[in-house]
Amino acid sequence: MIYGYARVSTADQNLDRQKDALYKYGIDKLYCEKMSGTKKNRPELDQMLGTIQSGDTIVIESLSRLGRSVKNLAELMELLNEKGVRLVSLKETIDTTSSTGRLLFTILSSLAQFERDVLVERTREGLNAARARGRCGGRPKTDAKAVQKAVALYKTNQYSVTEVTDLTGISKNTLYRAIKG
Repeated sequence: MIYGYARVSTADQNLDRQKDALYKYGIDKLYCEKMSGTKKNRPELDQMLGTIQSGDTIVIESLSRLGRSVKNLAELMELLNEKGVRLVSLKETIDTTSSTGRLLFTILSSLAQFERDVLVERTREGLNAARARGRCGGRPKTDAKAVQKAVALYKTNQYSVTEVTDLTGISKNTLYRAIKG
């Protein structure tokens, strides 16, 4: 049996390009999911791994679709080897039935991990540089006086929630949290 696995990190992203490449290869069954490759438990991947048998093949569009960390990819590779399952990566032209394919898999999974680590490092440096210049990320703090005014208006029973939020400029969620708290 030839299985295909396609993954994107967010619900906004599209799987079509990967699906097209996998069907062109000639897969029999496709597993797809929309979640981060850094997540250890991915239901579709777990289901596929529970289904595969010796002699089967798993085809992926790219190593980055299977996982983001060297450790995770190495664990998956070990599991596939134990089960006697072949892995084919179309983008990197890797076929793990050969010693060269296994070497390339190891090297490229290390590079994928490096790329992710560099991205995380750059993001952290950028956030630190912004903080050093007085900028903070996240949502701006809600004005405490506006929240107090909104709660007072709400408690008069003269205004609807929508009218209170329009008058004070706070959100409904902020108002409800203030009323509960």
